[in-house]
Amino acid sequence: MADVIQMPGVREQLKLIAGLRWNMLKNNLQRKNNRWDLIGMILAAAGGAVVVVGLCVAFYAGAYFFLTTGRASWMPLLYWTIFLWWQVVPVLVAGFGANFEFRNLLRFSLSLRAFYILGLGYGFADFAAVSSLCWIASMLVAAAVGRVQLLPVMMVASLLFVLVNVTLERLIGSWLEKIFAKRRARELLVGLFVLSMVSMNFLNLAMQHWGGRGSRPRILHLVAYFSWLPGSLAGNAVAAASDADTQSLVLTVGGLLVWLGAASGLLWIRYRAQYLGEELSESAAPSAGKRGPRRRSVSLGLPGFLSPPVAGVMRKEFHYLTRNGFSFLALIIPPIMVIFFTMEFAGNNSQIREHGLPPQFFFPAAMAYLILILLSPAYNSFAFEGHGIQSYFMAPVRMRDVLVGKNLFLVSVVAVELVISLGVLVWRIGFPGLPLFLSTITAAAFAVMGQLAIANWSALSFPKKMEIGKMKGQRNSGVAVWTAFGVQILIGGIATIVLLAGRWSGNPWLPVVVFAGLTAAALGGYVASLDPLSVLAERKKELLIETLCR
Repeated sequence: MADVIQMPGVREQLKLIAGLRWNMLKNNLQRKNNRWDLIGMILAAAGGAVVVVGLCVAFYAGAYFFLTTGRASWMPLLYWTIFLWWQVVPVLVAGFGANFEFRNLLRFSLSLRAFYILGLGYGFADFAAVSSLCWIASMLVAAAVGRVQLLPVMMVASLLFVLVNVTLERLIGSWLEKIFAKRRARELLVGLFVLSMVSMNFLNLAMQHWGGRGSRPRILHLVAYFSWLPGSLAGNAVAAASDADTQSLVLTVGGLLVWLGAASGLLWIRYRAQYLGEELSESAAPSAGKRGPRRRSVSLGLPGFLSPPVAGVMRKEFHYLTRNGFSFLALIIPPIMVIFFTMEFAGNNSQIREHGLPPQFFFPAAMAYLILILLSPAYNSFAFEGHGIQSYFMAPVRMRDVLVGKNLFLVSVVAVELVISLGVLVWRIGFPGLPLFLSTITAAAFAVMGQLAIANWSALSFPKKMEIGKMKGQRNSGVAVWTAFGVQILIGGIATIVLLAGRWSGNPWLPVVVFAGLTAAALGGYVASLDPLSVLAERKKELLIETLCR
């Protein structure tokens, strides 16, 4: 057929793909859950837009100040900020960007050139790319207002900088997808990457030590060692134009062109391999093996404590946690962040007083941080079930036992993390006193118990499929995200009022009593919700199976 039918041009192919994507979006919106998901993502985008606009003002002010006060040599700091943001954020929030599925597009008779343009074009749809473009535009406006004679050079440098960034981001994403196809390499590299990202929180301490004051921050001396990277090249091009240094201007612009050519060539090679049918899989080739001894069936139930179904679900959740490197590493981050906060504000008691932050505030703050991070997955607790969701409805198991097993395992994880983090705080700061210590523990118990019933409702009503060990497209439903956000704000507000009431009344034991009563009430509400949630699971059975088995 390829010899008979004439292939449409690149522009026509792109138009057809755009029309296809639009029709898919309209068809998906026929489902109620997808409409709610879209509304949730729109609200999230609106919240992100507020942050982006606020930073646009900051980039405008910074560029205007640098260009009008003779400090154009400081411009690399702004470009470096955008460069790091553009390259790092798409990896951290891969699930929220535009998901470019190469295998789906290869079902159509696309040319390699159209395939490359589509892959590159999707790079402009990421949140990091959109926000970076807004910040660069604000810097160009600052140049037009402050020093209009630099605007042409800054526009050329910024255009090359944008093209280099989007090409490099797509290249890094493509190679990460290839590397992460192997589970061992994925777990090792993801572990190193997440730990390095967490370590970036300690940059503030380094800036305080090496930042310096005066006409030229000492951090710029460190940036000079990376003058060959795009962030420095774009900023130095503007600085060279400001100083009328033609030789430096030609070198920096030439450097950006070299980066663009090298990144484009490597990206073309990667996309060509995928266009020709590269298959990424971690499945091992089948091989004959010896039959091992038959395993004995072991009862998972603990007499008098846990029923076999609940214990089985807890064991399954434990295996899910150990197999998923992303979830497992999420347990390491909270204690590291607690150490960071204590290093930042609690080097010693005099430093705490200097910052105006009493030591006892760290314990409720650490509790709130742990609950915020660790309880979010509960709002989509069936995400990794896949086809296994059908077993819950076919096996002689009540759905309330499944929910209890998942919730008990989550409570156990939160308890372990809370013990470790509180132990770090006691080691770094000291024991805050028995009333505050017990208030923190009872507040954590209330915060967890107060969310479980709502989290179970969200998991059953707005499920979202995820795959173990993958980054791309891994996010909760938009409704689940905003439900978790709203509930945690409400519970955090209640906990704050109770803690402040203890201080205002002068009774340090009042929060302990109030939180104990609230926890008992939340526990009663949770137990009462299990049977209605089981009925809801039956009503949502088709939705769960359809969503998780796709």
